[in-house]
Amino acid sequence: MSYTIGDPSFVDTNVLVYLFDSDSPAKQAIARDLVDNHAAQFILSPQVLGEFFVVVTRKLDKPLSPARGLEAVDKLCRFRVRPISAQLARRAVRRSVSSRLSYWDALIVETALDAGAVTLLTGDMQHGQEFAGMRVVNPFRELVASTDR
Repeated sequence: MSYTIGDPSFVDTNVLVYLFDSDSPAKQAIARDLVDNHAAQFILSPQVLGEFFVVVTRKLDKPLSPARGLEAVDKLCRFRVRPISAQLARRAVRRSVSSRLSYWDALIVETALDAGAVTLLTGDMQHGQEFAGMRVVNPFRELVASTDR
């Protein structure tokens, strides 16, 4: 992992989804390693929890039942969950306009910054990109695309 253990790290939805995606075993192993070894530093948001539930119960090739999805969300709630305020939503709109991020990605960035994260773990943004001193880390970047989707 290319970030310091102990850093507060905001975790995007896609990293958590791979915990349950048996069709991507290499990414699943990385996601499990992150949870097993760095969970104390994780920060999530209600947005991440909601997106996670939708993806794991409706969009995976082998989706979880709604009951299992709810159980997974309940377990994820043991991590620090940063609330989303109207002020964060406004900042996300501004960032979306100024940085050409989607509103949803901008809301992730703003929530992570507001929570004091120094690392944003995601497979959806450019590895190494920085936002106000917070660094984007793609934990899956070293995987060869042909061996895992």
